[in-house]
Amino acid sequence: MVTLYIPEIFEAATSNEDVWIAIDDSCERIHKATKGWGTDEKGLIDVMGSLSPYERLRVIRRYPMMYGGKELEKLMKEECGGDFGDALQLLAVPCDQADAKIIRKSTRGLGTSEHLLYPVICGRTNDEMDLLKKTWFLRYGSDLTQVLASELSGNLERIVVACLQGIEEVYDEGYHTQEKAEEDAEKFYKAGQGRWGTNEQVIFQTLCQSPPEHLRQINSVYADKYGYTLSKALDKELGGYVRDAALYHLNMKIKPYETAAAEIKKVCAGFGTDEYALTACIVRYQTILRQVDEAHIKAYDKSIIDRINSEVRGDYRKILIALVENAPHH
Repeated sequence: MVTLYIPEIFEAATSNEDVWIAIDDSCERIHKATKGWGTDEKGLIDVMGSLSPYERLRVIRRYPMMYGGKELEKLMKEECGGDFGDALQLLAVPCDQADAKIIRKSTRGLGTSEHLLYPVICGRTNDEMDLLKKTWFLRYGSDLTQVLASELSGNLERIVVACLQGIEEVYDEGYHTQEKAEEDAEKFYKAGQGRWGTNEQVIFQTLCQSPPEHLRQINSVYADKYGYTLSKALDKELGGYVRDAALYHLNMKIKPYETAAAEIKKVCAGFGTDEYALTACIVRYQTILRQVDEAHIKAYDKSIIDRINSEVRGDYRKILIALVENAPHH
């Protein structure tokens, strides 16, 4: 499965002075853009938008060392507001904390913003889920699974909790055979299209446990035997946010770049753009944005930058475009 977290996020901050020296200039430019009266928004965009995820993590860790313990997140919150400020605040924390902030926002106020929640939780690796749960506890002092179980109900709660468990198996050619794919495809069919009513628990378990390679095998068998892809089967059997979450989880496993591109299009569709959801997408997909952009162009005949230009304005637009333009090459 595609991992959205950079490897360094799982490691402690380095004490190597050479690493810090390389990004000290970026810290100084941020400080210069925010000191005194007013804020140099262009200066912040030039720095924060040009950093790779790897460089930005080092700046986040280094800035407090240079400026009296001042956290970059707090600085951005003080200096900038609106959609632009929201974007800078998500960029001013490590990617696991950005995900935690998005979840927190999705659970604040009246009701739950499911459209913000499930793309953070679904389609993630076991290591990402483990780190996210630890990060949530350290940041907010509560158990993430318990929090979301109390916020959600029914089948949406079931699939979210299943994803949080991080139960995806490691692919093993000796175990994940063609025969097992046929067995799992039949089990999936009997849990959904092959029965009166749907056994969602079996479906969710299959989606969450199966590694991407095996899920593709199941999908191929299912399509050959029953005339439906797994996506079409889920679309037929489920509804609402449960369907959206299940489809997102499945598709992030078997076609991640196309799925991320579709999510970006989705948050811009309809009457007005959901700016926070758009920001969440661009920040979350930073490590794969090049591939996502290629998929977006192929699917919709326009680039992500074209979409941003048509949907948003001002400094907010500039920071999003800078992030896309400076996404890392692989």
